[in-house]
Amino acid sequence: MIDPLVATFVILALAVLGFATNRIPLVIVAMFVPVALWATGVLPLGEALGGFSDPIVLFIATLFVLSEALATTGITAWIGAQLERCSTLGRTGLLTTMVGGTALLAAVISINGAVAALLPVAVVAAARAGVVPSKMLIPLAFAASAGSMLTLTGTPVNVIVSELAAESGGREFGYFEFALVGLPLVVLTMLLVVLFGDRLLPERSPERLVDVAGDPKDRVRSWQESYAAELDAARLFTDSSGVVEVLIAPRSTLIGRRVSPGMTTRDENLVVVALRRATDTASGSSSSAPLPLQAGDSVLVRGPWDALHRYTQSPDVIAVEASQRLQRSVPLGAGWKRCLGVLVAAIVLLATGAVPPVIVGLLAAGALVLLRVITVPQGLRAVSWDTVILIAALIPLSAAFVSSGAADMMAELLMRLTGSASPHLALLALCALTLVLGQFISNVATVLVMAPVAVSFAQTLDVSVLPFMMALAVVGAAAFLTPIATPVNLMVLQPGGYRFGDYWKLGLPLALLFLATAVWYVPLVWPF
Repeated sequence: MIDPLVATFVILALAVLGFATNRIPLVIVAMFVPVALWATGVLPLGEALGGFSDPIVLFIATLFVLSEALATTGITAWIGAQLERCSTLGRTGLLTTMVGGTALLAAVISINGAVAALLPVAVVAAARAGVVPSKMLIPLAFAASAGSMLTLTGTPVNVIVSELAAESGGREFGYFEFALVGLPLVVLTMLLVVLFGDRLLPERSPERLVDVAGDPKDRVRSWQESYAAELDAARLFTDSSGVVEVLIAPRSTLIGRRVSPGMTTRDENLVVVALRRATDTASGSSSSAPLPLQAGDSVLVRGPWDALHRYTQSPDVIAVEASQRLQRSVPLGAGWKRCLGVLVAAIVLLATGAVPPVIVGLLAAGALVLLRVITVPQGLRAVSWDTVILIAALIPLSAAFVSSGAADMMAELLMRLTGSASPHLALLALCALTLVLGQFISNVATVLVMAPVAVSFAQTLDVSVLPFMMALAVVGAAAFLTPIATPVNLMVLQPGGYRFGDYWKLGLPLALLFLATAVWYVPLVWPF
């Protein structure tokens, strides 16, 4: 039988190698971890697959559902419209606004919730500003991590260090006390990504685009040119109704039917707004007289959104653009008040800590379905299952570090190196190791492993435990070097078209900034 300690380090090394080479799908590499932990006897089967029952995995899945509801009801389109003013300022203005907004939202609804909600907004705003998503999304994830340091409930790590500080002879931190270090970190993060992000981030096309829609006015202008018709975007696109462009399918039962603008469709009773013969290649060509439909003819039809959704599923027509996607483009569309009410209630519950986050997520997702904001199939399609599987498969690695003794071995080595030296040296060694571990296992697990070492240091040196606990929270948030460091890093991986090695270029200077803040600034606010 392989020594569990050796097996844990070998599995970690192989997983990192698999992620770094980018030759094997990340999901396959991640699934190797629990299988290897079980096969080598490091963890029993139940614990090796325990990540798939971890509450944080289910919570993250519900956040994608909430994000879908925000997009479907046009709330994200409305936010995107507000951000359009910043997009006119170019990359700098847009990036500054997105980083600041993400940090503030992360302090209220958690890191994962902020990124899940603003990810589609960032892609839309970037497109309007002429910026590729890969220049925008890593800063979005990093800003959320910095923003988590603004409040006690910004991340579970803050709650953990506050409770451990009180249990170890100190006191609990206040709800907004974290902002004493969090606010400078947000400002410095914003400056770093704005000044150096363009040079340190790659320019790539995403493997999978976020499903977002542009401004309805732009689409209507294009239709006016193609169909030579007078169209009013404000009248055509409302919270209750919209317009879709369809092509007559090759074997459609509609072929031969005489149609003219103003008529209604045979199914769903939709109004024909304009139509255009497939053979009319000239721009601005359309027909106002009755026209026998042929395969390939294009038709604009208007009606209630639900009817449009059903109509575009018919085999007789081919939708040029999905009606669901078009509905997203309408700011503050149908159901936005109900969605906003659910969002506010979720924020209140998360901020007060009255209910565990996973319960808040499940209640919010259930409420969105019961209030008919979204449907169950729509919610399931919204979940990024690649991200969910990656997170669930890697969680057991944290448990393996503890059970195999790997964490204890590193902690003991650290204490031998520092001994009874100065508090700053002890804090530097503690934070450096925490920073390294946090790039490969969850920051919650890392802080739980390193917190006893921090308490031992404080007691040995006869100093306050508060700076040690707060420093752990700071470096725990500095998980910037790999996509597997935090769930939000994984969330932006595919939409940004990133690779494993893209994160450290901007992440390294930012991580060093957090490390310096933890070692030298934190003791100034919370003295030894």
